[in-house]
Amino acid sequence: MKNPRSMRFAAVLLALGAIAPLSAAAERKPNVILIMADDFGYECVTANGGESYRTPNLDRLAATGMRFERCFVQPLCTPTRVQLMTGIYNIRNYVEFGLLDPKAVTFAHLLQRAGYTTGICGKWQLGKDPGLPRHFGFDESYLWQHTRRPPRYANPGLEHNGREIDFTNGEYGPKLINDFALDFVTRHRARPFLLYYPMILTHDPFQATPESQAWDPKLKSEQQQRDVKHFADMTGYMDKMVGRLVAKLEELGLRENTLILFTGDNGTGVQVTSRFKGADYKGGKGTRTARGNHVPLIANWPGRIPAGRVNADLVCSADFLPTLCEAAGANVPAELGIDGQTFLPQLLGLPGNPRGSYYLWYARNGGRDATFEFAQGRTLKLYRDGTVYDLVKDPFEEKPLHTAALSGAAGDESRRLQAVLDRYARARPEHLANHKGAPVKD
Repeated sequence: MKNPRSMRFAAVLLALGAIAPLSAAAERKPNVILIMADDFGYECVTANGGESYRTPNLDRLAATGMRFERCFVQPLCTPTRVQLMTGIYNIRNYVEFGLLDPKAVTFAHLLQRAGYTTGICGKWQLGKDPGLPRHFGFDESYLWQHTRRPPRYANPGLEHNGREIDFTNGEYGPKLINDFALDFVTRHRARPFLLYYPMILTHDPFQATPESQAWDPKLKSEQQQRDVKHFADMTGYMDKMVGRLVAKLEELGLRENTLILFTGDNGTGVQVTSRFKGADYKGGKGTRTARGNHVPLIANWPGRIPAGRVNADLVCSADFLPTLCEAAGANVPAELGIDGQTFLPQLLGLPGNPRGSYYLWYARNGGRDATFEFAQGRTLKLYRDGTVYDLVKDPFEEKPLHTAALSGAAGDESRRLQAVLDRYARARPEHLANHKGAPVKD
């Protein structure tokens, strides 16, 4: 796929060509699997304190690996996908909803150049051109919402390597996508692979799964039989698909050499209220508080990640690219200027270099101005307008403060956060600031 604005993209990939190929004598690099559930907040995982749903496979990964308490992403799907795949904050490269800038360099490009076979399966929502997954570094793809937007659950429409396939015999989209994931790791077990698995569960429409009493294999529309009561079954089925992939890795003898990361793309839908640590917890997808962007992060790598660890370091969606690349021994060219920082040392039980804060710029449809913009540290959150919140005493931002009222350690942290905001004050490229994209349904 050619694009007149892609000179920088081409230059970076040319630089990547200087990376030496894998040595046959070198130790086998780890397989890397990144799983991202759709509209699935921190509060939904039992291991995190959730009380409404059964997530035995995620809980097992947490018990035998590491779970993070402070992983934050963007409050909506496309912004998170762009930031996660490029390691760059949205202010610098987010074009519009439903699109990834064709010039972008992704973690798939970088691992591909390091000798990995790369695959993606699940939700795309990054542009309709059939060749885009390959353009962005994926050797194989099996996707929903790639070239079109058909149903995703009962009798879905999917795209295999850009070719549209319609299912009409009671098939279930999440199972078909999981079947591809199992087939991908089976076919490529002889060499290192990257599998990026952005799941289509647990996003609305809330419909019955094949394991629900209300399952209807003849359902043809996403507008039928929608009821938030099905969210629990959807969560259970999502968890089952994770367990099914882990079991396949074990069957193939790949489990010991595979890093698995599980996260979410944004908070749970606003229609969903869950029980979390003894209280009701309302989903906040699209909103500015933790309800909108606090997600689970579970990491598992037998023999490498210490079992049963809980980590309180800040992690944001921009950090996945450098972490995957470090684990895979893939070079991240300095000219990319990424904002993310690796958390691989923490995964391996080392102190690492935890970030002291993260920055968020959010505008659903792109354009010049953010809907909201803030810098968040471990205890405070500072907005561009000077409003600040004490996240320890006021985690859902009901009692606004002002920086002038802070002193001591709180005053010091607010000044550090202001420095972060100052750093990105004029970071929006002019061609993106002036871009007028048409909104796309989430």
